[in-house]
Amino acid sequence: MGSRWATLIILAAVIGTIPWFFPTGFYFRVAALIWVTALAAVGLQILMGQAGQVSLGHAGFVGIGAYTMALGPKLLGIDVLLCLPLGAAIAGGVAFVVGRPILKLKGHYLAVATLGFGMLVTMVLVNEFALTGGPDGIRVPRAEIGEWRIRGGETFYWITGVALLIGVWIALNLQASPAGRALAALHDSEVAARTVGIDVAKHKLRAFVIAAVYAAVAGGLLALMNGFVTPDAAGFLASIEYVTMVVIGGLASVPGAVVGAALLVLLPQTLTFLHDYEQAAIGLLIMLFMIFLRAGIVPGLAGLLRRKPA
Repeated sequence: MGSRWATLIILAAVIGTIPWFFPTGFYFRVAALIWVTALAAVGLQILMGQAGQVSLGHAGFVGIGAYTMALGPKLLGIDVLLCLPLGAAIAGGVAFVVGRPILKLKGHYLAVATLGFGMLVTMVLVNEFALTGGPDGIRVPRAEIGEWRIRGGETFYWITGVALLIGVWIALNLQASPAGRALAALHDSEVAARTVGIDVAKHKLRAFVIAAVYAAVAGGLLALMNGFVTPDAAGFLASIEYVTMVVIGGLASVPGAVVGAALLVLLPQTLTFLHDYEQAAIGLLIMLFMIFLRAGIVPGLAGLLRRKPA
């Protein structure tokens, strides 16, 4: 209980205080990108870290949420803000339908199946040019509440920050709940979990749907913030980035997903001075983190702090 509240208080303090140190408005936008990316990573942490299920198609659900923000007003004539919960509902429904057959698979078979789902979403977004704009993408209408038009990096900083806080709170409570303990049991051993009466299929599907909803909300907020969305949001490389964020931050750690997302969003921003060697430097840093902090950044550093000197 105490660690949950400590995590939330620390995250709220970070979100509430770092704007004081931003020299320009550009930093609000970068930080908002961190928060919205971290929200998607937290959802994947529930699936991978808590339930132990691999997914290489997580970005497909991000794309569903993002494109719902663009297509909802165009096709259904509804307000763009209503498209955020609509996108989450669609992604959750798709995850429920897709997850029932593919979650029967295990290991690399499951990874390939989720990869196929992500590629299918990307292909639809690229090839349905008349509907989605194809590879060039599609514009997302600006949101308005009365006379107030939601725009600007600072506004989206606070919107995405609050969304991340809510997402982390839900994930931490899930982890500590009976359902979370059931997920931990099947993460360790599906056979043992089934032996003690846990409905393994139901809990795996639930984690898959929850992760999809997180991803869709993150995708919707990202589309709303950028005012534009392309199929890259649902691409394979985006899925790999989300997996890397969760693993490098710490699979077993909800705050680790946030730290991993922050690291992978910030590194390209801070290593631009290396020019052609930027990607090589990022890869080297990731390798070093995995070699010296094998449990992930947050669990690894926590273990080092708890270790008493000999």
